[in-house]
Amino acid sequence: MKKIALITFIILFIDQASKFYIKTHFNLGESTPVFPGFKLTFVENPGMAYGFHFGGLLGKYFLVIVRIALIGFMIYLFRKWLKEGQSNYLMIPMAIIFAGAIGNLIDGMFYGMIFDSGTVYDESIERWIDYGGVSKVVAFGSGYSTFMKGCVVDMLHFPLVDWNVPESWPVIGGKHIEFFKYIFNVADSAITVGAALLIIFRKKAFPNGFDF
Repeated sequence: MKKIALITFIILFIDQASKFYIKTHFNLGESTPVFPGFKLTFVENPGMAYGFHFGGLLGKYFLVIVRIALIGFMIYLFRKWLKEGQSNYLMIPMAIIFAGAIGNLIDGMFYGMIFDSGTVYDESIERWIDYGGVSKVVAFGSGYSTFMKGCVVDMLHFPLVDWNVPESWPVIGGKHIEFFKYIFNVADSAITVGAALLIIFRKKAFPNGFDF
């Protein structure tokens, strides 16, 4: 359990530290090149990983509840697997995924209560509304929104292809082509890396198949 706790703490610390820095130093939508093919681009995401969202506030509440249920289920699995003496090929990737799930859950549940500004949902027009300026940390509960209404902070942007097609080109002339356009965070990366490790080492992680 100490190993799981340590991995979770390290990933959560990096995730939350990076989010706090971006939220308090960048304007929403601001982008800074770090090196070719990598930028820090600040966006806020009311939904799932990699910018996907749906259903306004109800969709957001649903996702928070699903994350809580997933984390609870993972705690149950960790206790079960520890008793069974499962290998690190299973425990370490799952710990990485666990940390990522908690990282994004913290944003959605509490960021609206601890920052003075953030993206909010306007029910009258059924849209998420952006804001201007740099956010500041405020006393707990006096933020821009309430419990479960915060947005996930994303900043990792890898536009490996970022090209404006010349106007003279047929059909696609004048268009902007970008790959990889998704903007994500450390927690999203942890979930992706953990899942990839499980797939790569699946035979060692699940030698007898997956058993709840």
